[in-house]
Amino acid sequence: MNTKGYTMVERRVTVGWAEGLHARPASIFVRAVTATGVPVTIAKAGGNPVNAASMLALLGLGAQGGEEVVLASEAEGADAALDRLAKLVAEGLDELPETV
Repeated sequence: MNTKGYTMVERRVTVGWAEGLHARPASIFVRAVTATGVPVTIAKAGGNPVNAASMLALLGLGAQGGEEVVLASEAEGADAALDRLAKLVAEGLDELPETV
């Protein structure tokens, strides 16, 4: 738990974009993370987490289509935000879904 008393929340999801989290999908994802207003990290399964709102960090992650990634946050509203982001990534959507 962090100092504000929120518990770390995680979602494991398979990247649904065939090209992975590169170029256009990466841009969509970074905009979506920023839109949630919640600090989120992303990591490859077993890897080090990076800031999910950073295009450079996301591209450096090199997540391919079909690979599992872990989204995590320990902020207020993390559950709802991670549910929406997980759906976006898993389904390879063009924008953040309003609801899950």
